[in-house]
Amino acid sequence: MTSGKGCARVRRILRFSQRNAAQRSATPARYTQVVAANLLPAAAAVGDLAERPGIREALQWFTREKQWVNEIHLQLCRVPAPTFLEQQRAEWMASNFRALGWHTGIDRAGNVLASLDADPEGTLVVATAHLDTVLAPRTKDDISVDRDGDFRGPGVSDNGAGLAALLALAKAIKSTPQIPPIWRRLLLVANVGEEGEGNLRGMRHLCSQAELVKRIQGFLILDGAAIDHITCQALGSRRFEVTMSGSGGHSWSDFGIGNPVHALSRAMASFIDHRPVDPRSTPKVAVNVGIIEGGTSVNAIPANARAKVDIRSESNEKMDDLVTLLQNAVSRAEDIENNRAVAARISARVKEIGSRPAARLPADAAILSAIRAVDAHLGIRARLDCASTDANIPLSLGIPAISIGAGGQGGGAHTAAEWYRPDGRDFGLKRIFLTAALLLRDSAPAE
Repeated sequence: MTSGKGCARVRRILRFSQRNAAQRSATPARYTQVVAANLLPAAAAVGDLAERPGIREALQWFTREKQWVNEIHLQLCRVPAPTFLEQQRAEWMASNFRALGWHTGIDRAGNVLASLDADPEGTLVVATAHLDTVLAPRTKDDISVDRDGDFRGPGVSDNGAGLAALLALAKAIKSTPQIPPIWRRLLLVANVGEEGEGNLRGMRHLCSQAELVKRIQGFLILDGAAIDHITCQALGSRRFEVTMSGSGGHSWSDFGIGNPVHALSRAMASFIDHRPVDPRSTPKVAVNVGIIEGGTSVNAIPANARAKVDIRSESNEKMDDLVTLLQNAVSRAEDIENNRAVAARISARVKEIGSRPAARLPADAAILSAIRAVDAHLGIRARLDCASTDANIPLSLGIPAISIGAGGQGGGAHTAAEWYRPDGRDFGLKRIFLTAALLLRDSAPAE
């Protein structure tokens, strides 16, 4: 039987859904309808769950211990972790998990895994945050707090916020007088290789373990700060390094030999112009030549030239088509240059340096219903969006996953001017905590 208090909560949830109707209309109508239809069954229980012993105390901890979370956040950001060089930060995170009483290990890829039990049993919910940053602090002083209380420095938001959230979850759970048994099926992971050419290698390794994967109910991926979005669609990307090589020589006396820069310029122009990509097309596609370089002097024919190309889309098929166009453009440019050369031909190579599959979470997924229910309870207005995150890998394998912010506000990602404002961070931490609790409760074995 539903109590008067429960009825009031359901009415509040319904009002919340109505207020957000316009915001959700940006997503496909059918998708939104299915999400809405699955919201109420889970949402009705969130308020009751939040009042349970062991849950209520942890929620209070997030508000009471804001200073502890801020301090641990600054400490971890001062440990450098550029992509491919995350070991020092991984060891720091592992040490802190152990100090909080969690069983902790580092796997072969360099991921840090922590759980309450040494060998957790049953269905798992996995909360992850990536260790690596695009830029790394050169000294501890590169991470600072300004007069307004904002954190400043590389990686303070992306992904200092996510990593601090993992440690806050670990601390809050262990701080409760009686730990609810559901938390014994929570796995915390600080993973490597999310940024750039890291190519999601940490998440790939985690999802390659068949015995572990079949027990995972869902991934909560904590990336950045903002809580105004739920990434449930994986933006795909394919990245390539195109190299042209020749003998090189003097610009006058060796004129007529193959010129790698000429060939590479022709290849990139042909790729971009042969079939121009309309930025308004559906499904959306984007192409970018982000790096092009070669040569050593204005009066020397280069021996090498190199470009890096990024192809993105919501559709794997669209990306495949563009990859074929790129390969054909390179092949044509190589042939044209060699047909013109009187000596010293060039050679071309196209090497794939990154691949992130496109995918989408089913509209009726329990993890999406759970976070929507929690958002309704907390009064959070969040849109569904598409982005490239660690969620790409589990989603492409049919494993439920969402990527969300860890609370607070941030900006300037991937620059030395990155910033993070911790005001309201506890709201995001409660959101993560309640979503994980709801998923774990609903997947608990029958007694």
